[in-house]
Amino acid sequence: MKKVPIRSCLICREKSDKRRLFRIVKNKDGEIFFDKTLKANGRGAYVCDSDDCIEKIKNTNKLDKTFEIEINKDVKDKIYNQICEFKNIKEGNVHGNNKSS
Repeated sequence: MKKVPIRSCLICREKSDKRRLFRIVKNKDGEIFFDKTLKANGRGAYVCDSDDCIEKIKNTNKLDKTFEIEINKDVKDKIYNQICEFKNIKEGNVHGNNKSS
């Protein structure tokens, strides 16, 4: 039987199967982005699907500290929006009716 990879949420530290988390990557060029494939090369950080944790991605410096780089607010907003959109699609909420517009 194959071992299931477990990762911790960057915000709440709760452990979960990595396939149930959202992955944010810093690649070798220093670009920070949301990795919906879970396979992009680079250093990864994971966030659970809790609305609070996703919200804190753009409102805290947790990503900055994890990747040891100052991340522009626009980049955080873009990652936040991509995660929300991806989460809505996964949940079958195609119109993106999340609370954060």
